[in-house]
Amino acid sequence: MRKFLTLIVATVILGGSYAVTYGLPASVSAVIGDQTSGDATSTREAPAGAAPERGPRAGGRRGSGGGSAGTTVVSEPLELQPYESVLNAIGTASALRSVEVVSDAAGEVVEADLVANRDVVAGEVLLRLDARTQTLNLEIAQAELDQANETMSRYERLQAGGNSTITDVALSEARVNQRLAEAAVGLARVALDDRTIRAPIEGRLSLSDVEIGDMLPANSVIASIDQSDALIIEFELPERAIGLLAKAKSVLASTSTFTGRVFKGEIVSYDSRIDSVTRSVTVKARIDNSDGLLWPGMTFAVRLTQESDPLPSLPATAITWSRAGSAIWIDADGTAEQLPVTILFRQGDMVWIDAEIAQGTMVVTEGAQKLRPGAQISTPGGARDKQERPAAGEQAPAARSSRRQTDENVQSTGSGQRTQPSSEEPT
Repeated sequence: MRKFLTLIVATVILGGSYAVTYGLPASVSAVIGDQTSGDATSTREAPAGAAPERGPRAGGRRGSGGGSAGTTVVSEPLELQPYESVLNAIGTASALRSVEVVSDAAGEVVEADLVANRDVVAGEVLLRLDARTQTLNLEIAQAELDQANETMSRYERLQAGGNSTITDVALSEARVNQRLAEAAVGLARVALDDRTIRAPIEGRLSLSDVEIGDMLPANSVIASIDQSDALIIEFELPERAIGLLAKAKSVLASTSTFTGRVFKGEIVSYDSRIDSVTRSVTVKARIDNSDGLLWPGMTFAVRLTQESDPLPSLPATAITWSRAGSAIWIDADGTAEQLPVTILFRQGDMVWIDAEIAQGTMVVTEGAQKLRPGAQISTPGGARDKQERPAAGEQAPAARSSRRQTDENVQSTGSGQRTQPSSEEPT
């Protein structure tokens, strides 16, 4: 007996859950509706001051009437918008041309003009070393050259006058000695020129600690010169930027030194291979610095942008996923239709897709998880395309209106004001 009662209680609970979730069957709704109408009539005939008794409402899903317009969703028209690819990187600037001034010879500094941050021109004297020895060597070489020239001239005159003592061998040796003397003079002049250090290019001189009286060894760095009327920014981009580099021509750079100011640059070169360790490619961009505002060595935040052709774009909430991949639902004259799509780009809450869909097509952006192919859909606030007929067991709109009027009369009766039934109502 106890098991039988437990089974009855479980059956009642399951039946109530089904009624709340899916509504009552049409036949049961009709019976309950008739009973409710009878209860309402009895309530109107109750004595004044008596509390009205309300019967249960007709079956159906909570919040929906007998003429539901379908699954309620939110949809938006499909738009075509270009996608802006943005890549950010950090780079370091260097001068367009930068050289280090090196002393080729060793010696004592006797003259120096190495004022930092001053502009110099190509060929300007920066430093002189003690050149007394080199000057004397040049005089010796020059004297030997003069002697070789004189000997060569005398041999040629004698041979031209018919003197048999001047043979061809002697004349050839004199010619060789003349050429060796000329080379010795050239070497002496080079050694003397090495004692004077000049600016190899035009630019701005860096800081130097060389002073007069210092003994410089050979190949020592004296200072550096930067030609910074333009800067080269070197930065790294990820491997996925290869396709973008083939089309992009310009970059935007900013530095914390000048907050809020953006400098436009031009890509001049990039590496021909991907670094095996960082999996990135090295890129160089040139920025104009004719006003001398920027300095080599500055750190720049570089932004590379590229705008694509207009593509279908929609909110990311419109995308649904399944084993077949990504798809969207569209509103085809009030009927749900699923279309497969390919996501090309994603930025924030928007996605750009690859699909053959006309611009302006209504796409479901919210509530797509509730849809099935061919399902009827409606949008909040939208007008119904057609008026559905009441199903079997459901009351017609006029009957529902009569019931609402009856309920209002019953409520008025319960508040102390008795209302007589009309001649159209059953007694």
